[in-house]
Parts: sequence; structure tokens; C-alpha cells
Amino acid sequence: MHWRGALRSLLSRPVPAAITVMAAIALSGYSVAHFPRSIMAFLLFQASILLLYFSRIHPWLKAALAVLTLGLLMPILGTINGYYLEVTIQVGIFVSLALGLNIVVGLAGLLDLGYVAFFAVGAYTWAIFGSPQANKFISEAWLKFPLASEWFFVFLVLGVITGAVTGILLGLPVLRLRGDYLAIVTLGFGEVIRVLANNLDKPINFTNGPKGITPIQRPPLFFQPFLHLLGIEAPPTALYPLYLYFLVLLIVGVVTVVNRRLENSHIGRAWEAIREDEVAAQAMGVPLVRLKLMAFACGASFAGVMGVVFSSKQVFINPESFTFLESIGVLAMVILGGMGSIPGAILGATAVTVLNLQILKGLSLWLNELRNAGVTILGYNLADLPTQLEPAKYERMVFGAILVLMVILRPQGIIPTRRRTRELGAE
Repeated sequence: MHWRGALRSLLSRPVPAAITVMAAIALSGYSVAHFPRSIMAFLLFQASILLLYFSRIHPWLKAALAVLTLGLLMPILGTINGYYLEVTIQVGIFVSLALGLNIVVGLAGLLDLGYVAFFAVGAYTWAIFGSPQANKFISEAWLKFPLASEWFFVFLVLGVITGAVTGILLGLPVLRLRGDYLAIVTLGFGEVIRVLANNLDKPINFTNGPKGITPIQRPPLFFQPFLHLLGIEAPPTALYPLYLYFLVLLIVGVVTVVNRRLENSHIGRAWEAIREDEVAAQAMGVPLVRLKLMAFACGASFAGVMGVVFSSKQVFINPESFTFLESIGVLAMVILGGMGSIPGAILGATAVTVLNLQILKGLSLWLNELRNAGVTILGYNLADLPTQLEPAKYERMVFGAILVLMVILRPQGIIPTRRRTRELGAE
């Protein structure tokens, strides 16, 4: 807790806090072209949002700075270097997944190792009907696929519904299970969905099997006529990344608000009671069946809607996008951030995604540049380094090391809930 106390004391006054945050935001625009300065700039940009969270400033000022950071400066950085916008979109997708799993694991205490299955259900829901794939098993002359891009918004709602229904179907058989048994069943469910997606190409071709589905319709650029009226001409290739960024940002905002309202409601308190002691919760009149199903349905609905966005963003999906390791990655985000903590899940998802997509891969590219240039460090020529020594090849090892260190040094997570902090502090 020492680092949080130091941070709070640093940001205890409104003016220094605002100056610190704005300085971080301004410096984040410095050098978005070269590693390692680009990595440090982008990390500083993200740190500015964390500083905003801890700043003791007026809520309206904090909200204005957040809107300025995410609504203006991030799109500007994304237009300078599109890779940063791509990373941010991926961060938003995994933040929604982490918030959904946080309900199941963090609040209700139900260990789910097959969470990526709900993500896959949402993705295939739009991929099948938003591409020519549906023509392979629907032969009605009056109904042709792909559906028009305007149907994307309808399928966002259908993604929520199909995810929730799938979550209920998973929850029904496992109501009496807990602990390791629940984890094994959910793991099996996730593998069942992946294997079905891999093999439902015969006798009727629903998913096109391991070949995947492409091309998938993207959401319509409904605002393009307004840009023409304003005299702004931009190709769709430049508009879509910004469009998807704001769409993902909107969904993350809605998911965060829903999470906060659920956490502070009687439903959230009942979930926490189930997590702490299921027998005692049942004795106090908590309806276990209804609330467990509700937890699975709520968490799965967030994954379902983000699966629809993911398939439209990628334009191509196949079963290899929804493996068991993806579920473990989302679970690691929740554990690192702090189980049951909404800001912890957001920070954990951001840290893990940036580590995967930017830091490790950026280090590999930088190391290869130094190796190709024949740079000598401490008398050793980097050209003699073996090609196997690339940080990007050791992502899972780095994951494991971080998880082990976090469990040992900070088991409650980076931003834990107050209850979790008091429990571990007492121990």
C-alpha cells in the first residue's frame, strides 16, 4: 500500500494533479515513430489515465480530462501512427472481456476457464450472417447473404442475447458444482465450442471449419455524408480505425457503468455473499440458482457483444482465435488487476494487452535491429546472439513469471477492492 499512499500524496492537490496529468498527456505525443521512445511515450499516455483515476480533483475536471485524453488526444496519436489505435482497440476489447469475467470470477466466485466460448459465439453469430457463409446452408431465393452492413447494429443486440443464453445453458448443468469441478466443466465447455466451430463444416457447412469465414461485413459509415457536407474527404480505410475505436470506447463505457451499478446493487452484494460462503448465503435466503445463472448470463453477454465487434474488425475469423489460452489470458488480466475490482480489471487488461502486443514484440524488433546493425555492448557483439533469443517468443513464460511474482508480492492485485485489502491485511 506504500506506493498508493505516495501516489495519493503526490496528487493530493487539484492544481499539481491537473498539471501532472496534462504534462503526461502532452509528453505522450513525443516520438511515436521509434522504439524504445515510442513505447515509453505510449506507456506515459496510459499512465496519464491512471493518474487521473487517483487524482484528488473535482469530478467534473477529472471527467473533462478523461474526455480530452480518450476522445481527442488518442485519435490524434492514432492518426499519426495507426498501430497505436490498433493496440487501443484491442485493449478495449479485452477490457470488456475482463469486466465480464470479473463478474463471474471476481464477484460471484465461479471459476470459469472457458470464458472465450462466449466470445466465439458472438463472433460467429455475425460472421455467419454478415458474410456469404450463410448461403451455404440457407437456399431461400428471397434471402441473400451477406446481410447489409446496417444489420451490424441489430447483431450487436443479438450478440448480447446469444451470449446470455449460452451463459445460461452453461450455468444450468454446473449449478451444484464448485471449485475445481466447476473449473473442469467450464474448461470442457470452452473446448466443445471450439471443436464445434472446427467441425461444423459437414454435413452442413455452418462455420466453414478450420478454413474460417471471410469476408465479414464491417459496420456502416453512416456519418460519411456529414463529413462530405463539412468538406472533409477521407477514404474508408482511414475512417474505419477511428470508427471502431469510438465504437469500442462506447461499449466499454456502457459495460463499466453496468458493472458499477451491478456491484453496488443488492444483486452484487448477493454475488459477494455467494463468493464468500455459499452455504451461509443460502441460509440467509440468497437464491443461489437464479443469481448464479444471472452471473453467467451477465458475464457472457459482455463477451458476446464484443465478439460481434471483433469479427467485424478482423473481417476474418477461424477457431484458432478462440483457444483455451485466450481464456487463461483474460483470467490473468482479472487476477493481476484484482479480483472483484472494476478499475483493477481495466488496468489488468490494459497491462497484459500492451505487454503482448507492444512491449514484448517491440523489444524483439529492437533487438533484431541492434543485431543486424552489429552493435557491441560490454565487448559483446549482438550479431552473435542466437535468433531464438527474442522476447516475443517467451510471452507465456513472462506471463507465468508475472503471475508468480504477483501472487507472492501482491496477492490482492494491483488495484484491489477494499474488502480484499482488509482480508489479506488481516492475514
